[in-house]
Amino acid sequence: MRLRSAQWYEGQDRNSYIHRAWMRRGVPDDAFTGRPQIAIANTASDLTPCNAHLDEVAASVRNGVYEAGGIPLDLPVVSLGETNVRPTAMLWRNMAAMATEEMLRANPIDGVVLLGGCDKTIPSLLMAAASVDLPAVVVPGGPMLNGTFRGNLLGCGTGVWQLSEEVRAGTLSQEQFLRSESAMIRSRGHCNTMGTASTMALVAEALGTVVPGVAGTPAPDSRLLKSAHHTGRLAVDMVAVDRRPGTFLTKGSFHNAIVALAAIGGSTNAVVHLLAIAGRLGIDLTLDDFDRIGSRVPVLVDLQPAGRFLMEDLHRAGGLLAVLREVRDLLDPDALTVTGEPLVTYLDDAQIWDTEVIRTRAEPLVAEGGIAVLRGNLAPDGAVVKPAAASPHLLRHRGRAVVFDSIEDFRARIDDPDLDVDADSVLVLRGCGPKGYPGMPEVSNMPLPRKLLEQGVRDMVRVCDGRMSGTAYGTVVLHVAPEAAAGGPLALVRTGDVIVLDVEARRIEVDVPADELARRTPDKATVDGYAAPRRGWERLYVDHVTQADTGADLDFLTGSSGSEVSRESH
Repeated sequence: MRLRSAQWYEGQDRNSYIHRAWMRRGVPDDAFTGRPQIAIANTASDLTPCNAHLDEVAASVRNGVYEAGGIPLDLPVVSLGETNVRPTAMLWRNMAAMATEEMLRANPIDGVVLLGGCDKTIPSLLMAAASVDLPAVVVPGGPMLNGTFRGNLLGCGTGVWQLSEEVRAGTLSQEQFLRSESAMIRSRGHCNTMGTASTMALVAEALGTVVPGVAGTPAPDSRLLKSAHHTGRLAVDMVAVDRRPGTFLTKGSFHNAIVALAAIGGSTNAVVHLLAIAGRLGIDLTLDDFDRIGSRVPVLVDLQPAGRFLMEDLHRAGGLLAVLREVRDLLDPDALTVTGEPLVTYLDDAQIWDTEVIRTRAEPLVAEGGIAVLRGNLAPDGAVVKPAAASPHLLRHRGRAVVFDSIEDFRARIDDPDLDVDADSVLVLRGCGPKGYPGMPEVSNMPLPRKLLEQGVRDMVRVCDGRMSGTAYGTVVLHVAPEAAAGGPLALVRTGDVIVLDVEARRIEVDVPADELARRTPDKATVDGYAAPRRGWERLYVDHVTQADTGADLDFLTGSSGSEVSRESH
């Protein structure tokens, strides 16, 4: 097989001379003759703290590539840090995917190892790899070690939401709250709860894009470097047999990812990411597939925010493969992995070493805890809820809406002692969808009113067209589609309207007659809250982003463009 990189390096003309000469910086002559060129797409950045250690991981990948006869090539790519970038990292997921895709296509490479960790990095890398369709394999950066505070496990993200509410309720001092800060993040790595970073690493393995058994290895664990070395060698082998995403990722692969998402109690954010990745591959994955395949799957992993433990515990208890062995009958047996072998072949030797952390099928954490898809006159194109992170008594509820037109409106009024709200009210926040914010931020898990916290209330039904952190919890209906800014009915809800939630019946509605709803128009305050960028990426994004029910990708990025480049550079 002629390597793709030979299009650059073979020959004796001026262009091949240029391509080789500028790359001759200490490499041997045979680097350009038949040796696979393997890019290491690295999202390491000091401003993405969860990925800051990936340069060390890349060094191990590099050694593996070279050992297998390939030529490793560092390729820094756009890095998105969930905790720091404003207004939201999701605004740039599609940009990171587009930039990575274009760099993979434009350069003389034959395959790629994808290094990600923080929430949007693995999704953007997989979207890029799917679109360019070169041999590709993921090495997740791994979770940080367990944090502890006052003798108890302290999960990053989840602890923030819990402790900050206790401060607002007056049950935790500001001094103690700030003291927990250094206890929460005690090592390199991404969030140690079952947030989006952990979820996407594990789901990427279930999808088949990670070497089975690697995802979930803690970032400080030396076995991660060993796995990275092995993955570097595998990348060279994948080029030799032309094992590209388009050759092994199927509808069955996404079926397995959805089963895994449910069994681990994973983040709702995985829904929009998997829909976007499938869109790049031309695979017909819909929002309803998540309900059909995953909603009745038992949650087996007792991890925060739905449970008690953290990712280091999941790894020692047997990891993802032990979880998947318990639901093996629900998996697609033919779906392949980057190794060329079916995922299910790696489950034979998997064992649960701690049944407190990984529950057996017979004794699940939640009997049916997968993500549920809701529809109704409030969400004609769907909304999602995570029952495992919700309060059971609120999964069927009627309550009076208390409406906020923007996140700024919410923050200005939520703690007003005169706010007309009680424990049965439904908090409604709009203007937070892909177009409206823009970028669909993680604001749906709205903090509760201070006066209710002081009364002991710790959960309420909340409805929003945005997202929430995978580390968050509560009875939150989110990803409402169409969003308010795209003409969705959420824009028409008024304070005092009755909201009806029935998760078992898969309903989310506003109890307003259809003719009355049809007569309404959005308030000026609602429209004024929508994003209206004048230029740059935000303008492009708002003009072309799709809705949450199809993955919130850009409409012109769906599908694959392949790896071919027809024109020379000189």
